[in-house]
Amino acid sequence: MLTMAAQLRAVVSAHVVAIVGQPVFAGVYLTGDFDGLRWHAIGADVVTSIGYLQVIVAIVVWIRLRQIWPFLATAAVVAAETVQYFAGLDGALWLHIPLGVMTVVGLVVLFIAVWSRPLPRREVRHA
Repeated sequence: MLTMAAQLRAVVSAHVVAIVGQPVFAGVYLTGDFDGLRWHAIGADVVTSIGYLQVIVAIVVWIRLRQIWPFLATAAVVAAETVQYFAGLDGALWLHIPLGVMTVVGLVVLFIAVWSRPLPRREVRHA
């Protein structure tokens, strides 16, 4: 069984891989390949789903390891992702594009923090 730190690292890593594809798909669409928009929409669903899974894992880390920072950082990224998702659906590109850039950067910073900061290996046991 994976440790809580390993589970958090795995989900954050999957999240980063998924989100990095989003600007690529948007760029494919903007170069005239209209299938890029479909891939961008599918990618948005995947990124958002992984983000919500990451919230759950971060809550478990908070409860079991008494580490709140992964939850707070995840909550900020996922909140921005959610706003960005709906801005894209609404066609509000003035918000969707810059918030998308900030979301990618925020998630990459979280990825670096999760992989470089040690988390306790032992879970806190309640009596």
